[in-house]
Amino acid sequence: MLSPLVVDAPFEWHYIRSIIRVSLYVSLTAVVLSTLFSLPIALVLGFTEFRGKTLLTSLINTGMGFPSVVVGLIVLFALSNDGPLGSWDLVFTPEAMIISQFVLAAPVITGVSLAAVGGVEQNVRDAAYAMGGTTVDVALVTIKEARYGIATAVLAGFGRAISEVGSVLIVGGNIAGSDGTSVTRTLTTAIQLEARQGRFETAMLLGAILVVLVLLVNAIVVRLGNGGGRYR
Repeated sequence: MLSPLVVDAPFEWHYIRSIIRVSLYVSLTAVVLSTLFSLPIALVLGFTEFRGKTLLTSLINTGMGFPSVVVGLIVLFALSNDGPLGSWDLVFTPEAMIISQFVLAAPVITGVSLAAVGGVEQNVRDAAYAMGGTTVDVALVTIKEARYGIATAVLAGFGRAISEVGSVLIVGGNIAGSDGTSVTRTLTTAIQLEARQGRFETAMLLGAILVVLVLLVNAIVVRLGNGGGRYR
């Protein structure tokens, strides 16, 4: 297993590219998995009434603000040799970081999606049922009506994931390989390292790249949320 030692990486473009690649792989994978997990939960909560619904909603809302360092500690314990998932041997790997970001992003995507689904007017659902639609059909109509809110939920989840420092630092170790490329070093952990070591030029460049990536994902998701139509 790799040791979580910080390797002094030079200011080279292959170093920058490797950090971007790891950051996008970890955050996008975590957000996609979180969306696939969270959207059905939001639909179930938005469509049905059952005992414990209020408690579950409260837990989701609590999870939206759960301290990231605590999440990192919990995931690290679960994946450690003494933890229940220790046999997976994932500590200080990108996959451990994905798990951590999934735990952080899922409540955000669920909570915002639930608000978007709940905002769809009841007469829209009633009309879908009246036209002979099944539960799946009504759910698809609801998703279409709530698409902008769901896009906002995905954006919020991506923002929480890619801007994360504490939990990914704990479970990933901020490792760079012997060739100076990133193993588990992300944009945020690299910025923290570069700034601490006085390499402010590199830190500022990485910060600018992070902002550009967030803006690009923002534009793509909002475009998809608008159904590919033109802005008015």
